[in-house]
Order: sequence, then structure tokens, then C-alpha cells
Amino acid sequence: MTKPLLPSVSPLAFVLVALPVLGCGGDKIQAQSADKAKTATTASTSTPNRLPPQPPNSPTASAVRISEEIVKACGISEPDAYFAFDSANLRPEDTQVLGQVVTCFTGGPLKGRSMKLVGHADPRGGSDYNMTLGQSRADAVAKYVTDKGMDKAKTESSSRGAMDATGGDEPSWARDRRVDMMLGQ
Repeated sequence: MTKPLLPSVSPLAFVLVALPVLGCGGDKIQAQSADKAKTATTASTSTPNRLPPQPPNSPTASAVRISEEIVKACGISEPDAYFAFDSANLRPEDTQVLGQVVTCFTGGPLKGRSMKLVGHADPRGGSDYNMTLGQSRADAVAKYVTDKGMDKAKTESSSRGAMDATGGDEPSWARDRRVDMMLGQ
């Protein structure tokens, strides 16, 4: 006679063990998955009037909204593209314009000036999550510019989370997901 591989477990014991696990955010995970699926569906069925104003392969496309003061001083065209949903990753096209900004701050018209980076998120997450995500976005840009030569002491990053968010659909939420780059004091 062979012994069973698993010990006998009563159905009540199974329920008592499984209940706390099931109650630990399963709805949140399903909601996040649904949001990501909806975002993917929206992105794949976008019409031309729902895309960001500049094409993604534009040399000035960036996940950073650069202040007019920096754009003028550095001779950069106005960028207007944003971070993806639930992301703080810079895309290759983001780095080209950031390289121009670093050059401007390290040896150009803004040499010696400080830079302020403020991360933002769309309103779809909780406030703590959005503050953390906004900070991650600002820190990603700060890391990139300091790795390229910007003085770390002259680079300040902070987050506003979704406090300034105005979006109500995917195109407007995309504008909420950004880092604002401004001259520091």
C-alpha cells in the first residue's frame, strides 16, 4: 500500500488558509490588469487626433516638459510626449533632447545654473503610489542628466503625484504623466 503524497487536509482548513491570501489585494491586481489591458487597447486603436501632438520619432520628443525659459536659452524645439502608463523609464528618443539640455547646463548659456525636476502622475492610482511614481520619474531624469555631466548638487527632484492631474481619458492622462524641467533658484 502506498502513502498519499499530500497529507489529508480538511476543507475548513483550506478555506481558513486561503481566505487571507485572497483578501490581500486580489481586486487591486485585477483592476490594475484591467487598466493595463484598457490602456493597451486604447493605444492600439488610437486615431490620429488622439496621438500626442508630435510624432514619437521626433528628435525633440521627450517624457519631460521643458520650461519655455530653458527651451529658449538652449535653442531646443518644444517637446511634447510623455511617460507610458505605470512607467518611469526613459525612451531612447527622450535622451536626445536631455543630452541637449545637459550640454546647455554644463557648457552653454545655462552653465552654472540649477535645474528643478518635478514628477507627475495621472490620477488612476492611489495618492501614495502616484507620489512615489512621480518621484521615480523625476529621479530617472535626474539620474540621466547627472550621469551625462550635470552637477548633482545643482539638480533637485521632487514629486507632485497626481495633484495637478487634469486628465479624464488616455490622451489627457498621457499629458499628466511627465516630468517638468525648470530652472532652479
